[in-house]
Amino acid sequence: MDPLEEIIRAQPGLSVALGILGLIVGSFLNVVIHRLPKMMERQWEHESAEFRGEDIPEATPYSLAFPGSHCPSCKAEITALQNIPVVSYLLLRGRCANCGVSIPIRYPLIEVTTALVWVLCGLTFGVSNALAAAMLLTAVLLSLTAIDLDHQLLPDSLTLPLLWIGLLININATFVTLESAVLGAVFGYLSLWSVYWLFKVITGKEGMGYGDFKLLAALGAWFGVSALPTIVLLSSLVGAIVGLGLIATGRQGRETPMPFGPFLAGAGLIHLFYPDSLMGWIAGTL
Repeated sequence: MDPLEEIIRAQPGLSVALGILGLIVGSFLNVVIHRLPKMMERQWEHESAEFRGEDIPEATPYSLAFPGSHCPSCKAEITALQNIPVVSYLLLRGRCANCGVSIPIRYPLIEVTTALVWVLCGLTFGVSNALAAAMLLTAVLLSLTAIDLDHQLLPDSLTLPLLWIGLLININATFVTLESAVLGAVFGYLSLWSVYWLFKVITGKEGMGYGDFKLLAALGAWFGVSALPTIVLLSSLVGAIVGLGLIATGRQGRETPMPFGPFLAGAGLIHLFYPDSLMGWIAGTL
């Protein structure tokens, strides 16, 4: 019997529970992905108006919790029965119950992806502190990936807490020693920061954003300094292949910026589940 199959049979209840919980949390992640950039934009506009000395009109409260879930097109409220992860999307055939506008397929994809990743967390770590930490890490990485793809933005409100939590998690060496975690955070940030400035001095252009530095620093805090070379190499390699493929097919111009965060996040997820395999693969390609 396959080792993975043995684990699933030994802990079917855990897998089912994590799958259901993942669907529910994935639904919330959709809210974060959609609303957090809008919240940041409203804050920037407020601060800009305040800096210019302009009158700031009273704005309608907008947060992750308010207003309630509604259709972006017709503003109709989404009822609890219409908000069941994946099931409601299938019953509504991917359309708003009120106006019939198409609902992006990404919503159920985020929910299903979160569920599958959390089940994999359970199979990998079992019932442990590492499981809870891995569930938190993967949820944040999925959110950052989607936001960066949409807006080329990695919010500090996600990357910085992720960094500090990584350090706290490793006080008890959950994934690596605290010393390695601290060094990973420092060198994770400085490595991309150095590349950024070197590229800018040579070309006069900005090759990446500061959010990428903070995300790699966070991954360094979680996985330690020894994980940084493999994460950077894998994300850069896959990013280059995808970028060249998009240019070759005419789907992206040579001067069009491409978000790097999803590749960092993807490399981080692979390292979380297959650290030894990833390092072995990297070593074998060099």
